[in-house]
Amino acid sequence: MINPLSRLLRYRLVIPILRGTGLPDYTARGVGIGVAVSLTPLVGVQMPIVVGIWSLIRLMRPSWTFNLVVALAWTWATNVFTVPIVYYVFLQTGNLMLGRWENLSAFGHFSERLDAILSLDVSGVTAVWTYLTAMLNEWGLPLFVGCVPWMIVGGWIGYRWSHIYIERFKVARRERQDRKAARKQAAALKAGQPAADNHH
Repeated sequence: MINPLSRLLRYRLVIPILRGTGLPDYTARGVGIGVAVSLTPLVGVQMPIVVGIWSLIRLMRPSWTFNLVVALAWTWATNVFTVPIVYYVFLQTGNLMLGRWENLSAFGHFSERLDAILSLDVSGVTAVWTYLTAMLNEWGLPLFVGCVPWMIVGGWIGYRWSHIYIERFKVARRERQDRKAARKQAAALKAGQPAADNHH
């Protein structure tokens, strides 16, 4: 189970970074934006939000634009398997931030309520609105307030990690290319040595 999951995560999250074009900062900003947006309780609209942010930045501050493909990929950092845990953390963080200690609840109860909301028989844009409305009615402001610090920290970590990762990858690739070129040159010199000896 771990190997297929790790391969899936590498394919969806890491490969887009390595295939990204442009400067490391351009791709790293994409990771940071994608991670930040993924850490919101906006199930179903995270990818459109990223496209909206990209379009707005491209219009107002082109020098701050980011790799859209990478950003979209990293909205999958949270998924159907992690949503209950992530949303529970948001809710409890929000309750703590707002001083609502009496609202801290057990994970089991929260998970049951979230499953009930996400199982509502709706689809399309209506589904997104229905989910968000149901979450607000169920948990109110804490769920949305609680995601803010995680967005900031997660986005920053995503940016810094990916920037370092890209730089190291490029250095390692250059070193591999240099070693390969050196081996080819050495092989060519060695192959040419007997012929050179024959001239003496």
